[in-house]
This record gives sequence, C-alpha cells and structure tokens, in this order.
Amino acid sequence: MTATGSDACASVPSAPAASASASPAPAASASGRPSSAASTSRPPASPGPGPAAAGGDQIPLSRPAIGELEERLVLEVLRSGQLSLGPRLEQFERAFAARLGVAHASAVSSGTAGLHLALRATGVGEGDEVVTSPFSFVASANAILYERARPVFADIDPVTLNLDVDAARAAITERTAALLPVHVFGYPADLPALERLGLPIVEDACEALGAVHRDGVAVGARGHPAVFGFYPNKQLTTGEGGMVTTGDERIKRLIDSERNQGRAPDTGWLEHDRLGFNYRLSDVACALGIAQLQRLDELLGARARVAERYREALADIEGLTLPCPDSGGDRRSWFVFVVQLPRGADRDGAVRELSSRGVQCKPYLPAIHLLRFYRERFGHRPGELPVCEDVAARSVALPFFAGMSDGQVQRVARELRSVLGR
Repeated sequence: MTATGSDACASVPSAPAASASASPAPAASASGRPSSAASTSRPPASPGPGPAAAGGDQIPLSRPAIGELEERLVLEVLRSGQLSLGPRLEQFERAFAARLGVAHASAVSSGTAGLHLALRATGVGEGDEVVTSPFSFVASANAILYERARPVFADIDPVTLNLDVDAARAAITERTAALLPVHVFGYPADLPALERLGLPIVEDACEALGAVHRDGVAVGARGHPAVFGFYPNKQLTTGEGGMVTTGDERIKRLIDSERNQGRAPDTGWLEHDRLGFNYRLSDVACALGIAQLQRLDELLGARARVAERYREALADIEGLTLPCPDSGGDRRSWFVFVVQLPRGADRDGAVRELSSRGVQCKPYLPAIHLLRFYRERFGHRPGELPVCEDVAARSVALPFFAGMSDGQVQRVARELRSVLGR
C-alpha cells in the first residue's frame, strides 16, 4: 500500500520506543518467541506533544520496536564508512528471500519504488490498463500512472476488504496488461483465484509481511513480483524502504539495474545501458532491516497478541465491525487494527473526539477513485464502487503497535465506547 500498500500512513514518533516484548499483553495491513534483542530494548519514549486524556498520556497511532540489536548493526555500518551499495544490501536481500522461501529479493528505497519497478519489469507501459483495488494507500494506483498506464478499479470483498475476484474479472478488457491486488491490512488476497484469470500479477504486499495463503505459501512467495514496504509502522521497518521478491532471475537483474540508474552489474562506473532511477536502499537501512528480520517472529507474535486483546475489548460494541478473522487457511499478518464504525456514526467527529482524549487515530483508507486527483483526471464519481465507498467512509485505524500494553488497549476501547455512546 499500501503502498499499500502503503508508505506513509501513520504518525510515528521519532524517538525510540519499547520493543515488542515490553508489553505483558498475550492487527496493523496481518502480523513469538522471546528474544534477547527485545529484552534489551529501550523503555518507551516520552509521549510527544499533543492533548492528553484524563486517563493518561497520549497513545500514539503507531510506534516502531527498535532495540539494541538494531542500534548495534546500524552503528557497525556507520563505523565501516560504507553507507551504500555495501555488503549489508546483499545480506538483507538473501536473508529476506530465505525467510519467505523465494528465489530472489531486491531491496529498494520504498514500497512505492518497488511497485514502480515491478510494473516496469512486468511490461506495463503507456496505454495499458491495470486492474487494481480502490481501497488502498494511494501509492498502489500512483505507481501504475508512473508508466502512463491506467488504473482500472474493481470493487472489494466486504469481508476481507481485498479485491473482489468477480469484480476484477468483469473489469478486464483487451487493454488489460496486469492485475495489481493489494493484501489489505495484511490479509491475503485471493491469489489462487486471481491467478486463474491468466494475466501477469504484481502483488502489493506492503502491508502483509508474514501473511500466509490457504495453500501454505507465504504472501510474496508465489513467484510473481511482490512488493513489501518498510515504513516505521510496518511489521518490519528500515525507516524508509521496501523489497521486491520474485521467482524470475530476469526480473531480479532488471530491478537491480533500474534501481541504480540503469547500471548493469557488469558495466563500469559511468556505463548505463537502460533508463534507471535512484531507488537504492542504503546499507544503514539494510542493517536495520537485518536486525528486524532476526526478530520478526517476536514482532509478529506481539502484534497478534495486541490484536486479540482488541477483539476481546471491542466485541460488545454494537454495530462496530472488527477486522475479519482468518478463514479457510488464510492467515493474516497484523499491520494495523482498523474498525468500521456503526452506520450513522459521525466518523470524522469520532476521530477528532478521540484525538482530543489522547487517542491518536485516523480515517483509513480512502476510496482512491474519489480522491480529487483521480476524480478530475478520470471522471470518477460516487456510487461507482459501493462496497469500497461504504467501507472507506466508516473505517478508523486505532492505535496499534507491537509494544502496546493491555492498559492502553483497554483505554482505547473505553474511549471509543464513550464517543460512540455505546
């Protein structure tokens, strides 16, 4: 998404925060064993500026879990003097590919950059159409426009919130060059069904590191180009950054070249044999990613425990729609915890009131086709994609991060119940 998903969708304090293990508690886009790195993480940072509720300090929307292992590996890179295109890049890529069980991985500067390069590598170009989800971080659609292709939006499933397969099938035309499904909020899109449509696929897995399809294949390991994002609110963070996984060595070579100004591995310093971009990920960021990857089971487990606490705390609020549970063998990796407010509730007013009480939250996500740019450029109007529009109008992202305590979850639930009058 995020771009999708999703590169910059939460307010994240800059100060280091508690690790996943800091919470005694048994989503954010689906995901724990204890680790020494977690036990030595710094204590929670002091809350940033903003209103404080009567019940305590401000609860942030998200907070990265950074510990001593991350600090040590980053410091090693800083002391090495080789801050980019050094050994940590390949080390991070190989470890990431091994974790997912995929042949190749290419680190890039953001999830958005990864989507752009993956679409180019798939052959999407000017005049083509790409069928995708309207319920996502805007980057998933923007990346299609970078290649002068057109995003064709198909409605979403009301339960999983992912691209509806029948709607996607109906949106295909003779100009359709690819499908770009988004694993929204970490829940696996129905890739087995989408694969049967017979088109190239680029997966926006930016919110879904750790998710697993019903057939046991990890999201991002089906062989299609799949893109992960590492913004600070993600399951794994490098600050800014992303990764493209693929089973195709040709795509790996192409992305590695185009992320580095079009330079091929066997060409000289000033020899560039194709158009490229500056989409590199620094060794500093890769060191952070290596440390986070070593702790990934712990971080995913902590997020899953926070999500379960939320389910228990919010279960009795009438009319509130919670994230769908895992079903049919699909397993979510918790990225955010997004609820849909009861119909008739003032969503934007509720967000403002919660914020005034020290509970950071955001409307999340938009109906992309109704954003001003997309309305003006393509003539989209309300009513085109009713499921997406209904979900987008009622959705709120609640505070969610690995180190969230039981007390914080209970306070969010209490304030939400009060604001809704339930």
